[in-house]
Amino acid sequence: MAVITADIVQTLGNKLPLLLPTIAVLLAVFLGQRLLQQNPLANVPVALEDLAGDEKRRQAYITHAKDVYLDGYKKFKDRVFRIITTNKYTVIVVPPKYLNEIKQLPDDVVSFDGAIEQTMHAKYTKLEVGHKLIPHVVKSNLTPSLVRLNPTIAEEVLESFRRELPECNDWTSVNINYKLLRIVALVSGRIFIGTELSRSDEYIDMAINYTVELMEARRAVDEIKPWLRPFLANRLPEVKKLDQRLKEADRLIKPVVAERRNRTENKPDDVMQWLLDGQAKYGAYTTETLARIQLGISFAAIHTTTLTSTNVFYNLAAYPQYLPILREEICNVLAEHKTYTSVALQSMKRLDSFIKETMRLDPAGATSMQRQVNKPFTLSNGQYIPAGVIIEIPAHAVSRDPEVFEDPEEFKPWRFYDMRQQAREAGEAEQAAQHQFVSVNPSVLTFGYGRHACPGRFFAANEIKMIVANVLLMYDIKLPEGQEGRYPNLEFGVSSVPDPTKELLFKRAVA
Repeated sequence: MAVITADIVQTLGNKLPLLLPTIAVLLAVFLGQRLLQQNPLANVPVALEDLAGDEKRRQAYITHAKDVYLDGYKKFKDRVFRIITTNKYTVIVVPPKYLNEIKQLPDDVVSFDGAIEQTMHAKYTKLEVGHKLIPHVVKSNLTPSLVRLNPTIAEEVLESFRRELPECNDWTSVNINYKLLRIVALVSGRIFIGTELSRSDEYIDMAINYTVELMEARRAVDEIKPWLRPFLANRLPEVKKLDQRLKEADRLIKPVVAERRNRTENKPDDVMQWLLDGQAKYGAYTTETLARIQLGISFAAIHTTTLTSTNVFYNLAAYPQYLPILREEICNVLAEHKTYTSVALQSMKRLDSFIKETMRLDPAGATSMQRQVNKPFTLSNGQYIPAGVIIEIPAHAVSRDPEVFEDPEEFKPWRFYDMRQQAREAGEAEQAAQHQFVSVNPSVLTFGYGRHACPGRFFAANEIKMIVANVLLMYDIKLPEGQEGRYPNLEFGVSSVPDPTKELLFKRAVA
């Protein structure tokens, strides 16, 4: 027996060098399978894979996120890929070919509100999310009321111009971003919070500065390493300043809410009243919550509307050859419709195209359609997406794809106007409608996509058109002497904003 055992040991010893490679391969396969089971994203490539380490990728994301997404989009065109961001959660970028699949997933699988909570650091910034009453009011009250409210919006635009813009009898330097912040706050406030507060300096200061302070707090939290945020975020000066702003908003709004709750007739026609009336269905809110909701609505409207309008004015100044064409269109439309009706605004097709092309080239962010994955799902190509990640679409990269847009780097103000005309001439009315500024489609994701596409985009589009049209009728615009080309936008992470420090020259147009 001992001899047999010794023979076996000797035989195995002789063959061990031959068996080792096989054992190594089997072990590697086993460990690889275990790794994939533990990390289902191990086979998902990462953007900037050539960089040495995630910390360098994270720094690249902070300084030039658009380029990071563009790099991943070009390399992995129709595949998902990962982005290393400043946050602790994993970001998975999904190509637009899967948009309709994602759109059909229920909210308990992919969460719009969850993504906002994560990206805006709602735990620390106290941003109100998840209230079903807000989209209900916007979709059921605000948007259907625009036909009725457009004259009020038009009046408020003119009044805000009277208050905020200088006479400009000669060429006058104007910080248009600052002026637009106040104009948009005045116009939006009239519809959002009503006449009791909308023109008060205290409300305007609150609405404008909340928007600025929220973004500053978000950026400050972004810069703290994720594991330190529970200990340090609430101590940040930017977060403390935001907390103080919320207390001031509650104090300002409380008497207005108290008075309105006692009204039984002659109720105001604005978002504040619709929010109060909607509580019968969605439950009562404290004044503090209503104040935060109002601030959240103001942030969504004032920040994006001002950003878009500023981008438009920077382009108008950089390409003055298009001003006469736009002015002629506006004059012709108003001659027919007399005022800014819904039909009149829809008839300003070249203006619509100019705005849409502006946002194609200079969107507010590099991505769209952000969702937090709460339950795992599998795409049609077999790619498994686990719970706990954030998914998004590389909107900016798509807008720069030559397979999607001809000469994508070039600003073509009539790009979408021409596309609408061509589709209409071909009898494709539905396709023509897809090229409007307010439309959502897989190629231009300014307003998102699916059932959570921005519900306030119709109000925003009307407001932007009225502001731009009135300025074009009243003023000539140009860049300051010595400025060559359009002012470049400022980039931070995925965000892109027109430089708020820049000025344009305005002069009263000759009638």
